[in-house]
Amino acid sequence: MVTDSLFFLISFPSLPSFAEASFSLPYLSAASTLLVLALLYFAFRSNSVYLIDFSCYLPPDNLRAIRSNFVEHLELCGSFSRESIDFQVKVLERSGIGDEACVPSAMHKLPVDTSLNPSLEEVELVLFTIVEDLLSKHNVSPNAIDILISNCSLFSPTPSITSMIVHKFGLRSNIKSFNLSGMGCSAGLLSISLAKDLLKVHKNSVALVLSMEAVTPSGYTGQSKSMLVANTIFRMGGVAVLLSNKRKDKRIARYKLHHLVRTHTGYNDQSYNCVFQQTDEDGISGVHLSRSVLHVASNSLKINISKLGPLVLPYSEQLRYCWCLIPNDTLYVPNFKKVFNHFCIHAGGRAIIDGVEKKLNLQREDGEASRMTLYRFGNTSSSSVWYELCYLEAKGKVKKGDKIWQIAFGSGFKCNSAVWESVSDMDSTKANAWSDRIHLYPVELSNKS
Repeated sequence: MVTDSLFFLISFPSLPSFAEASFSLPYLSAASTLLVLALLYFAFRSNSVYLIDFSCYLPPDNLRAIRSNFVEHLELCGSFSRESIDFQVKVLERSGIGDEACVPSAMHKLPVDTSLNPSLEEVELVLFTIVEDLLSKHNVSPNAIDILISNCSLFSPTPSITSMIVHKFGLRSNIKSFNLSGMGCSAGLLSISLAKDLLKVHKNSVALVLSMEAVTPSGYTGQSKSMLVANTIFRMGGVAVLLSNKRKDKRIARYKLHHLVRTHTGYNDQSYNCVFQQTDEDGISGVHLSRSVLHVASNSLKINISKLGPLVLPYSEQLRYCWCLIPNDTLYVPNFKKVFNHFCIHAGGRAIIDGVEKKLNLQREDGEASRMTLYRFGNTSSSSVWYELCYLEAKGKVKKGDKIWQIAFGSGFKCNSAVWESVSDMDSTKANAWSDRIHLYPVELSNKS
């Protein structure tokens, strides 16, 4: 009616005066009102981002890095001194990682091959598997994908990882693709943030987000203890996430994105240097992990929750927090359990999970999904928070209306938070990366792990 009315007014500007009096003013008034309503609708209509589904990679059992085999491999490869081997064994024992966590086939060989071809093979195995699984589950045509985002921190081949996906699945030529590297373990949520911003601009679109870390090219063969830690904690894994801003997809969506808060503390030298890819004194490259990483992560989390808190906390909690900012008073930690039903803390290591629980005054059961993910899959970097959500779903813990807080840390140093709401009833029998053994979890962990 708005279009018809405007057409009428534009096409017949010289109507007789009686027509102007009888028709033009009422039509003009109606047209103006409808035009204002239409503008208000488009200005304030929802820009909701829905998570249709996600798929985490499940490695085959033959790629398991069983602890005894892992130690034997260190001894046989000939790269490490006795002191370096003992150090890695000690870190592994305290890591919280069990015997089911896997490494790619190249890491099982002697000598270990960290060259380009086995690195490409790992990326293809992980990403091709989960993309195929995700698209087939929902019968999504590759032509329906409008936005493609991938993140892999330590491996950035040419053509890019997104180009590998476009070529493999025949995605269309005008797809908007983005390939992120060097962003660390928090890049999974960073990629979701990028997808969210793109979906705000490009209406009626579908985004495919891929998160993984390539383990093959990141193996370190030197003797520096700060760089040996990475050898013991990182394992293979990845996730494919399907997002949409289409109204019709709300009925099939599993989650709705409420907030995504990103914190970057790279302006600080200690933060910038605490996780750093470099070469040791012998010219061997690896990832240096500083002893200060827990302190840096704690400070980054503090900044992050100071931004997230006002978005999610009830006013009563916000007032209590502000009151305790008065000098000489005890700092009050808001009760985030009043807002969130579930917590997915980046499974970077046992100390990281313990530290976040302590910082947020959480109970040990709040970190169950994180600890079990670390135990079964190891530190899968940017995809770890999705394995944790998988765990919660497989356990039947996620109910419609539940709020989930994903917390990810990464080099730079970064802390990113995503808040999701479950918008459908979850089927705990639906197959995912945990389905085959969920009945065996949680397992009892010793104080060492």
